[in-house]
Amino acid sequence: IPYATRLEILDLENPELCCLQSDLSIVYKIIHCNVLPGGGRRSTLIPEGELLSYYFEDAKTLYEGFKRGCSVSENGPCLGYRKPKQPYQWLSYQQVLDRAEYLGSGLLYKGCKRSSDQFIGIFAQNRPEWIISELACYTYSLVVVPLYDTLGAEAIVYIVNKGFLCQSGQAADISTVICDKPEKAESILESCKQGKMPLLKTIILMDLFDDSLKEKGVTLGIEILYFQAVEPPKPDDLCVVCFTSGTTGNPKGALLTHGNVVANAASFLKVVEKTSVYDTSEVAISYLPLAHMFERVVQSTVYSFGGRVGFFQGDIKLLVDDMKALKPTIFPVVPRVLNRIYDKVKPFTQTRFKRLLLNVAVNRKLAEVKQGIIRNNSVWDKLVFSKFQQVTGGKLNLIVTGAAPISPSILMFFRGVFGCHIVEAYGQTECTAGCTVTMPGDWNAGYVGPPLPCNIIKLEDVPEMNYFASDNTGEVCIKGTNVFKGYLKDPEKTAEALDNDGWLHTGDIGKWMPNNTLKIIDRKKNIFKLSQGEYIAPEKIENVYIRSPSVAQVFVHGDSLQSFLVGIVVPDEETLPALAENLGIKGSFEDLCKNSVMKNAVLMEMNNLGKEAGLKTFEQVKYIYLHPELFTVENGLLTPTLKSRRPDLVKCFRSQIDALYASDM
Repeated sequence: IPYATRLEILDLENPELCCLQSDLSIVYKIIHCNVLPGGGRRSTLIPEGELLSYYFEDAKTLYEGFKRGCSVSENGPCLGYRKPKQPYQWLSYQQVLDRAEYLGSGLLYKGCKRSSDQFIGIFAQNRPEWIISELACYTYSLVVVPLYDTLGAEAIVYIVNKGFLCQSGQAADISTVICDKPEKAESILESCKQGKMPLLKTIILMDLFDDSLKEKGVTLGIEILYFQAVEPPKPDDLCVVCFTSGTTGNPKGALLTHGNVVANAASFLKVVEKTSVYDTSEVAISYLPLAHMFERVVQSTVYSFGGRVGFFQGDIKLLVDDMKALKPTIFPVVPRVLNRIYDKVKPFTQTRFKRLLLNVAVNRKLAEVKQGIIRNNSVWDKLVFSKFQQVTGGKLNLIVTGAAPISPSILMFFRGVFGCHIVEAYGQTECTAGCTVTMPGDWNAGYVGPPLPCNIIKLEDVPEMNYFASDNTGEVCIKGTNVFKGYLKDPEKTAEALDNDGWLHTGDIGKWMPNNTLKIIDRKKNIFKLSQGEYIAPEKIENVYIRSPSVAQVFVHGDSLQSFLVGIVVPDEETLPALAENLGIKGSFEDLCKNSVMKNAVLMEMNNLGKEAGLKTFEQVKYIYLHPELFTVENGLLTPTLKSRRPDLVKCFRSQIDALYASDM
C-alpha cells in the first residue's frame, strides 16, 4: 500500500493480516505503532525516542506557519468568502498578513501590551476577520481567548472576568473583545450595564454599526471601534486559552502554546503526506467553530503549505450550496454532518432496483479500496456516485472526521461513495485536538487509529470498571508535544488532568486492537451506580442504541436510588413512519411519539441491539419516552461539539424521567 506507515513483506498464507497491492502483487502489513517498555505506544512514523514537534523547519509557531504559507504559495489565495448566490472572493496571504499587522498595531495603540501577557477575546462566527484577528495577536505575541454564543451569556461573563495568570505571574484580564456583529456587542454592553464586566475597556467590531451603539458604549466607559490594523512569539509561548464547553459546571480554559498547535498540525500532515501532494492547490471549507481546536488545527495545517480556506456564508443550511461553489479538496466533519448527508441518500434508494444498484456499486468500490485503489472516476462513480459527489463539490481528496464516534457502516459507505481518503481522528482540547488518527490505506473501521507522531499513548487500570492494562483496556493517557500546560487559574482541575509525570488523563476508556490501533469503548467520567451497586457507563449504552434505524438521538439515565435505566429517545423522523405503517399505526410524527405501541416497538429494537452488543441485563433500558424534537446546541441540550449536556437533559426531562420510574410501581 503506498500509504502504509511501515511495510513488512508477509507470508501469503496469512491473508487476514495482509492487503494486496494490485500493481506489484506483493503482500504488505501496516505496522501501526510500536509498544514501549511500561505499556505506552508510539507512532512508527518517527525515529525511536523522538516525538514530533514540527513538520517544517521554518514553521515552529503559528505565525511562522502562516508566513511560510505566504512564501510557498507565492502570495496565493488564502481566505475566501462569499455573498449569497455570488462566487467566492479571495484575500491573498499578504493581504491577510498586512491586515493582521494593521489590527495588531491598533491593539497596541489602544494600550495592549506587546507580549503573551495580554489576552484578547474573539466573539465571532467563522469568517476571514476571525483569522485576521487571531493572526494579529500572534504577530505581537498576544493570546487569543475564543468566545462563542453557545457557551451562554453567563459563561461569557465568567470567562471575561476570569482573571488570567500571565507568564510573569501577574494577573491579567480580557480588557478587549473583538466581535463580528453589533448584536453581540449589544449583549456584552448589557452585561457591562449590569456591572458584570467591570474590566472590559474596548470592543472592536468587524461589521458596521451606528452611532447609538458607540454612544451607549461611551456611557458605560467602553470604547467601540471599527475593525482595523514585533515581535513573533516562541514555540513555548502561550497562543490560545481555549475554553472547553464541558458537559457540567463552568467551562475550563485550556492553556495551549504555539508549539502544541504546530506539533498537532505537523503530526497530522505527517500521517497523510503520502495520500496527496499537499500544496497551494488544496482548498478547505470552514464551517466548524473556530472556537474549537479541531477546526483551528485543520486551518493551521492548510496555511503551512500555502493552501486556501473558504468560509461558509454563516448559515449551516447553505453549506451544500457553499461547497458546490467552493469545490473543496479537504473536508473536516463531525459525524453528524456525514449522517445528514447519508440521510439524503435514502430518497435515491426507494425502489428495490436502486437499492440493489447502490449496494453493488458500494461493494465494488470498497473492493478497490481494499487493494489500495482510491479513485472517483470508475464506471460506478459515473453511473451511481457522481450526483452524491457533487453535493460536496466533486473535488474531495481527504475527509477528516472527529469530535464524536462515527458509525463504522457509514464510514465504509462513504469510503466507497466519495472515492477519497477518509480518516477518523480522536482527541480533546487538552491535547490540542488529536492524539490518534486512522492511517490512510487502512480500509477497516471501528477504531480511531494509532498514536500521532507528536505523542505517546498508554492505558491505565480502572479497577472499579473492570478495565486493566494487562488486558489491553484502560483509561487513555497521553504524553507529548501536543499536551496542554494546564487549566487557567485552576490548579485543582489541572492536577486531576495532568499527573506528576506529565501524562494527560483523558477520562476515556480505550482498548488496544490486535493491529495496534486504539478503540474508544467507554467513558470513565460519566459513570454512576444503580441501587444494586452495579456501575453504569451510559455513553457506551447510547452508542449501541443509536445504531437502531428508528433512533436519531438517545439519552440514557439512571441513579443510585433506582434499580434500572430509563431513556429519552428522539426517533428518526424519516424511518419512524415506515415502522408505524408496518404496525398499522397512522398519525403525525408527534402522534406516533405518543403512541404506546410505537414506543414498545422502538424499545424492542433497542433492546435487541443491546443483546447483540453484549449489554448486560442491568445495562438495558427498561422504559423510554419518545420526544419529537432533536437535542441541539441551540436548545441547550448539546455542547458545541455535539456531546450531550447530561445535567441539562436531566433538568429538561425531569418530569418524564420521574413518570417513567413511577410507571414501574
